[in-house]
Amino acid sequence: MIDKDFLEKLSARLSETLPNPGLVREDIEKQFFSLLQSSLGKLNLVTREEFDSQLKVLKRAEQTIAELETKITELEKTAQD
Repeated sequence: MIDKDFLEKLSARLSETLPNPGLVREDIEKQFFSLLQSSLGKLNLVTREEFDSQLKVLKRAEQTIAELETKITELEKTAQD
């Protein structure tokens, strides 16, 4: 999920780029925030922490698979003797 603070900061920066928005600045920031939240929410994104966690799980699984493949090879050699 996208960090709400990040979206607020990005919305504020976008509204600052507009020439003299005056009184409508807050409204523009809210509209940018809603638009960003809606658009980015449709994407299938994960946080960096979630990604790193899944990467660790994947590496452990790959290691386990490699160990099991080695054991299978050893058992096949033993069975052939």
